[in-house]
Amino acid sequence: MVYHNLKALIKGIRSCKTVADERALIQQESAAIRASFREEDSFARHNNIAKLLYIHMLGSPAHFGQIECLKLVASPRFADKRLGYLGIMLLLDESQEVLTLVTNSLKNDMNHSNMYAVGLALCTFANIASEEMSRDLANEIEKLLGSSNTYIRKKAALCALRVLKKVPDLTDHFTTKAKNLLTDRNHGVLLTAITLVTEMCEIDAAVLDEFRNAVPLLVRNLKSLVTTGYSPEHDVSGITDPFLQVKILRLLRILGKGDERASEAMNDILAQVATNTDSTKNVGNSILYETVLCVLDIEADSGLRVMAINILGKFLSNRDNNIRYVALNTLNKVVSMDTNAVQRHRNIILDCLRDGDISIRRRALELSYALINEQNVRILIRELLAFLEVADDEFKLGMTTQICLAAERFAPNKRWHIDTVLRVLKLAGNFVREEILSAFIRLVAHTPELQAYTASKLYTALTSDISQESLYSCCGLDFSVNIVRLCWKAD
Repeated sequence: MVYHNLKALIKGIRSCKTVADERALIQQESAAIRASFREEDSFARHNNIAKLLYIHMLGSPAHFGQIECLKLVASPRFADKRLGYLGIMLLLDESQEVLTLVTNSLKNDMNHSNMYAVGLALCTFANIASEEMSRDLANEIEKLLGSSNTYIRKKAALCALRVLKKVPDLTDHFTTKAKNLLTDRNHGVLLTAITLVTEMCEIDAAVLDEFRNAVPLLVRNLKSLVTTGYSPEHDVSGITDPFLQVKILRLLRILGKGDERASEAMNDILAQVATNTDSTKNVGNSILYETVLCVLDIEADSGLRVMAINILGKFLSNRDNNIRYVALNTLNKVVSMDTNAVQRHRNIILDCLRDGDISIRRRALELSYALINEQNVRILIRELLAFLEVADDEFKLGMTTQICLAAERFAPNKRWHIDTVLRVLKLAGNFVREEILSAFIRLVAHTPELQAYTASKLYTALTSDISQESLYSCCGLDFSVNIVRLCWKAD
C-alpha cells in the first residue's frame, strides 16, 4: 500500500502491531518513494520528502533523498524551500560531498527578496557549513550583518559565529560589523552580537583592544536591563532578559581580565547587579553567579571581591543542591585568592560535610583542606576527624593523607601532632599510605620525650582494635617491634 501523504504514513506506522510489521511497511514505502523519485514527479516530491524525513527520524535509511532535497530548495515556492532546507539539515553534514552543490542555492537565497527565504538559507548555513563553504559565503554573511532587517541581522550574526569556528582566520572580516551590532536596540540582535564578539575575543586576543573600547556601551546596556521596570516582552520571573544580562557579564569578564582601566569602568555596575538582583529565584541566582565569576576574573577592588565571595557563601545555604555544588566548586578555585574572605563561611562549609549528596561532600572536603592554617588547625582537624569516623571508604584514603599532612605542617606542638596521627590510625588505619606511616615513625624517633607516651597510646589502641593494619605494621615491618623498642627506650 502506498501512502499519499505524511499523515497517512504516520497513521499506518502507528497501526503496526509488531516491530517486524513496522519495518516491512517502512521498506515498502521507501521503495515506493525511490520509484517516484525516478519518475521525476515534481508534484509528489514535496510529500515524498516529508515522508522520507519522518522515516529518517525513525532510524531508517533516507540518504537517497539528498538530491531531491536540493531540487526542492531550487523551487520558487516557499513551502518547498522550507522542507528542502529541513531535509538538507537532517540528511547532510559537513563531511558529505553533496554539500558542495548546496553552496550556490544558499548564495542565491541569501539575496532573496523574501526575508523568510533568507532566514531559511542562514539557518541552514549555521547548522551545516563546512570550512570550504564558510570561506565561499563569508562575504555574503558579512553583507547581511549590515541588513536593515533585525530578523536577518540576528541570523547573520549566528552564521558569522559558525564561520569563525570553522575559519578563525576570518575574524578581521567581522570586527567592524560586530562592533556596530553592539549598538543595536533589539534584544535578539544584541544577544547574538555579544555571543559573536565573545567568540571573537576568545579566538583572537588581538581584537581584545578593539572591543575594550565598547565596555562603556556594554555597561550602559547592562544598567538599562537592571534598572528597567517590568517589561512583559523580556520578563522571566520578574527579571528583565536574564539571558542578555548573563551574556553581557560573560563578555565583560573577558574584556576586564588583565586590564585595570576596563575593570574600573565596570566595577560600579557589577556592584549594582550584585545588590539589586533577586536571589530568591533561580533566574536571579544565574545572574549573580555570572557576576561573581566576572568580579573574580577582572582587576576588581578588594571590596567587590569580598562581596562576590559572600554571594557564594549565601549560595551554600540554598536548598538547591546544584547551587550549593556550584558555590563550593567556585570557592575551591578562589580560596587561594582571598582566604580570609572564604574563612568567614567556614561553619557552613563544614556543615556541607554532612550533606546527603556525595558530590557536595567531596567538594566541601577539598575546600576544608584548603582552609586549614595555624589559627584554625585544631578546629578543622577535629571536624575532619569526626567526619572520618563516618565517611565512606572512598573518602578515607585521601582524608587520612590530607589530615596527616595538615597536622605535620600546622601542628601547634608535637604532642598534638602525634595524637592526631594516632587518632587517624585508629579510625582508618587500613587506608593510611606508607609515606605517612614512615613520617610518623620519624617523628616519634626524633621526639624522645614523647616516646613512652606514644608507645602507651599505640598499645592501648592495639588491645582495643587489631583490625587496623597500620597500627601493627609499618613499611612491611612488624610494628610491635617498634613498640617494644620504644617502651625499652622509655624505661
